[in-house]
Amino acid sequence: MLTRFETKSNRVKGLSFHPKRPWILGSLHSGVIQLWDYRMGTLIDRFDEHEGPVRGVHFHKSQPLFVSGGDDYKIKVWNYKLRRCLFTLLGHLDYIRTVQFHHESPWIVSASDDQTIRIWNWQSRTCISVLTGHNHYVMCASFHLKEDLVVSASLDQTVRVWDIGALRKKGVAPAEDLMRLTQMNTDLFGGGDAVVKYVLEGHDRGVNWASFHPTLPLIVSGADDRQVKLWRMNDTKAWEVDTLRGHVNNVSCVIFHARQDIIVSNSEDKSIRVWDMSKRTGVQTFRREHDRFWILAAHPEMNVLAAGHDSGMIVFKLERERPAFAVQGGTLYYIKERYLRTYDFSAQKDNPLISIRRPGATAMNQAPRSLSYNAAENAVLLCSDIDGGSYELYAIPKDTTGKGESTPDSKRGLGAAAVFVARNRFAVLDRNHNQVLIKDMKNDVTKKCNLPVSTSDIFYAGTGNLLCRSEDKVVLFDVQQRSTLGELTAPFVKYVVWSSDMENVALLSKHAIIIANKKLVLKCTVHETIRVKSGAWDESGVFIYTTVNHIKYCLPNGDSGIVRTLDVPIYITRVSKNTLFCLDRDGKNRVIQIDPTEYSFKLALLQRKYDQVLQMIQNMKLCGQSIIAYLQQKGFPEVALHFVKDEHTRFNLAIECGNTAVAVASAKEIDDKDCWHRLGVEALRQGNYEIVEYAYQKTKNFERLSFLYLITGNIEKLSKMLKIAEMRSDVMGRFHNALYLGDVQERIRIFEESGHLPLAYATAATHGLTDVAERLRELLEDVLPTIPPPEKSFLLMPPKPIVQESNWPLLTVSKGFFEGAFGESGAVDLEEEVAEGAWGEDLDLAVAENEGEDDGTVVVEREDDEEEGWEMEDLELPAELAVADVVPASSGYFAVPPPGIPTSQIWVQTSSLAGEHAAAGAFDTAMRLLNRQLGIKNFEPLKSIFLELHLASHTSLPTMVSLPVLPLALERGWSEIASPNIRGLPALVYKLSSLEEKLKVAYKTTTEGKFTEALRLFINILHIIPVVVVDSRKEVDEVKELLGIAKDYALALRIELKRKDPALKDDPVRQAELAAYFTHCTLQPTHLKLSLQSAMSICFKLKNFGTAATFARRLLELSLSPQVATRARQVLQVGEKNPKDELQLNYDPRNPFVVCGSTFTPIYRGSQDISCPYCRARFVPETMGSMCSVCDLAVVGSNGSGLLCSATQVR
Repeated sequence: MLTRFETKSNRVKGLSFHPKRPWILGSLHSGVIQLWDYRMGTLIDRFDEHEGPVRGVHFHKSQPLFVSGGDDYKIKVWNYKLRRCLFTLLGHLDYIRTVQFHHESPWIVSASDDQTIRIWNWQSRTCISVLTGHNHYVMCASFHLKEDLVVSASLDQTVRVWDIGALRKKGVAPAEDLMRLTQMNTDLFGGGDAVVKYVLEGHDRGVNWASFHPTLPLIVSGADDRQVKLWRMNDTKAWEVDTLRGHVNNVSCVIFHARQDIIVSNSEDKSIRVWDMSKRTGVQTFRREHDRFWILAAHPEMNVLAAGHDSGMIVFKLERERPAFAVQGGTLYYIKERYLRTYDFSAQKDNPLISIRRPGATAMNQAPRSLSYNAAENAVLLCSDIDGGSYELYAIPKDTTGKGESTPDSKRGLGAAAVFVARNRFAVLDRNHNQVLIKDMKNDVTKKCNLPVSTSDIFYAGTGNLLCRSEDKVVLFDVQQRSTLGELTAPFVKYVVWSSDMENVALLSKHAIIIANKKLVLKCTVHETIRVKSGAWDESGVFIYTTVNHIKYCLPNGDSGIVRTLDVPIYITRVSKNTLFCLDRDGKNRVIQIDPTEYSFKLALLQRKYDQVLQMIQNMKLCGQSIIAYLQQKGFPEVALHFVKDEHTRFNLAIECGNTAVAVASAKEIDDKDCWHRLGVEALRQGNYEIVEYAYQKTKNFERLSFLYLITGNIEKLSKMLKIAEMRSDVMGRFHNALYLGDVQERIRIFEESGHLPLAYATAATHGLTDVAERLRELLEDVLPTIPPPEKSFLLMPPKPIVQESNWPLLTVSKGFFEGAFGESGAVDLEEEVAEGAWGEDLDLAVAENEGEDDGTVVVEREDDEEEGWEMEDLELPAELAVADVVPASSGYFAVPPPGIPTSQIWVQTSSLAGEHAAAGAFDTAMRLLNRQLGIKNFEPLKSIFLELHLASHTSLPTMVSLPVLPLALERGWSEIASPNIRGLPALVYKLSSLEEKLKVAYKTTTEGKFTEALRLFINILHIIPVVVVDSRKEVDEVKELLGIAKDYALALRIELKRKDPALKDDPVRQAELAAYFTHCTLQPTHLKLSLQSAMSICFKLKNFGTAATFARRLLELSLSPQVATRARQVLQVGEKNPKDELQLNYDPRNPFVVCGSTFTPIYRGSQDISCPYCRARFVPETMGSMCSVCDLAVVGSNGSGLLCSATQVR
């Protein structure tokens, strides 16, 4: 059995495969229906409207529907796209065992414990026929795939076959009266549209299952007599063919395999058995240790089965479907059925070579597992699992006719694996002695080599070399020298694919691809979420591989992507340019056309073959966001600019690569304030003042413009800014500009105009303007500000600029290949724009009347009465902004060195753990992760924790006095030998060890009776756990255990504090109930003893002697001091003499329960409840959608994928 997928849940009673998608429905004994993607291993949806167990479920063949039947006597038809029940069919009077859609007609057949089978029309939503005749529970009923037949099995020990041909012939609706009569007769006696064709009697006890063969006139049944019976039928009769014995308990289900001549059955004896239909013998048995099997399902088209058992379901295959093959030059050698065949890639011709012997064993999975071809000797080695691992050596005759008629003798031997290692030598793995036997072509041992590691498989690695696979690594072993040449840590490797020149190797494991060179030096690793199936090297050195549903590529640097999607899995044999050769699961050769442009483009870019890149770009075969994102990521945003027509994207790319020319052109087209602002920031970073000035002018950002003129020493334009501020009636703007200019008289004038005479006087007196100061003294009279003595102060005057600053000197670099090839497309000439309405060099400004009062628009005119409006002179923009007619590839230009990626951004990109996102400062993504994983909605308690994480993972280094400090990200696990180019993950302030210390303190505080303080400590632990990060699976389990402890104690302490609430002082019944509930929380023995003593005393004082005796018994089961033990025995004696309770409590110690975290009431076993997705506290259904009162973080009843606190949990 090859297990593909397994779930853990309540008992699974019904299963159904989707006919097209990799989905399976499982109906549970708990009343829930689960929809799983068995390929990805994820739960897609759950449906829980049934009350009680759901025993039957079935997908419709073509519509987005499924039907279910349960113990609530209801049949429900669901739409899984709409995620709801469409309607309910009522009519059965007892449990419904199975339901099934008809493959063509709009019918549903249902079997019930009311001893009837009903056929429903799901379009008209009515029962169209009732099949009566069984006199006990009908355990199953199903339609025949091609004929108008129904088979049913019943506990009356019979299997019945029903003819429903009359149902199909009913085409005209009867008259109303006749229809009413027919309906009445149907309800009373059963319909006349379905008649019993055969009654199969032979089982000694009740029959649990019967099913048709999909194509042959056969029926198989399983019963409580532990037997599986095979029946044959014709047009007139049906008879028993054989009985299959082997199960040791009731046979639950039995079906025919859809594609092989086998029968599969399962039983309450905890086994699945596979039977050969022709030999009528058992082939294989699979057992579970504790779980009884209840149901089987077979995929209608694929070699996939599913079985439901007591604790979940398992999806499995009986046989490996990957054909054994090997490629030698231009020829493929492979096994199909019992022939060794060849396939010529160039001619695309398939020929059988020789016939190979059929395996003698009757077990499954006996077909060859691997094939090794020796071109020198024209021989093949076939390895299989027969006899625990064996091989066969075939020498292919030279005079083979190509019809596969010859069957040469083979040389056989035992071994876990066998591969050719030289012209006339092959290696056989002996696992028992962990050694390799080197044999010649006569199958004689010539040498024995002990292996350096415990080896489970060997692979060819060049002449005289082997790759030895262990659990977690691969070793390159030289058979001649008996030495280790290389070693590489890798997850369990299943397949090895060498490049044609044997320089590179791809190691394929279940969910990863490791690329290494011939010495096993790691190049890159690619991780996949679903199974990797096969791979082959492209002629250019790109590794092309397949997963279950994609063809993908992997470049030498580890970049990967999708080439195309697949409907069914394939196994690649060769890749040649845009042609991919492969084998499917039926062993048929297929040729698939692929588009290699994307990975060829990336490879050329990686290998710096820019002429090829340019050729691909000019042919415009590439487009899409993925290519643009790739070019950005690899540092070629200027190349990405060529692909982009959208101005917003062009602007973003231009800003990223520092191309202010293109950025200005795009900003003109967009004309958005935010774009001009970003352009100004980038130009300022480059020191390109002309562009900065232009951007500030476009956004009318006067404050920034003034400061720009100040730092560049442009006094003339600063004076004009003063006039503009006066025109705009901007008092603070005028004052700032006057301050920048050192214009004292202007500042005094501003103070006077705004009514600040004391400030005007102080300014005049301080700067020695005595005439103005005297005039202001007279106006102020006696209210004069105090002027500090001149010997203790000095004037702050802006220094006069010596040289007016132009653009900063930039780093000179030569034009790149692409800039020369593309030219400065997108560069803009600012001349025209500046001349129309920007700012001029020699422009004098004056205030227009009534300006700026209505809409804030500024009108400027020259003092020499020239026309109104902004009139701009030429901006002295740098030459690189002009559009050039021809830009030679060798010309130079200016650029600033690009900044690196911030460490915090790397942390966010490489981690999916909320704690590491919070440490990086990405609080929004951390909150999204916690919401998705744990259903957390209330982040207020986590605010301080997030801030502590962020602050603890960052520090700063002081620099020179005039420069800012350098921020530094702190990484955990840093060492001096670590590569500076590989960033570690953030250092975290919260660790598992610190939480364990907090737990000890909380325990101690609880023992001391400081319940409020203890509750605060436990809740603090609950708030920290979502952001804790650990390294191993063991620590993950410890974190989950800690979460459970903190939740239990938080709930228990809330119950105890509620009991001590003054509001309950006059309610002794509620106090006693809460004390009783407190004892049922999961506590440490010390605290459990204290809670039991408290509850015993409270109940005894209330004269509830029976309940008090219950607590006394529980108390005596623990280790007690003599004094406490004596008191408990005394209470027990009183309770046994008088086991009555004075007050009625909502408390039943014999019925297991959990306590609702909101209402503090018991939720007894079997009652409906909901839970918090984070802390798993249980609540009554009425609290759905409220905030969890235990952890105060998550919403009760919401969904969450589960706690993620370690990278080991991320596949």
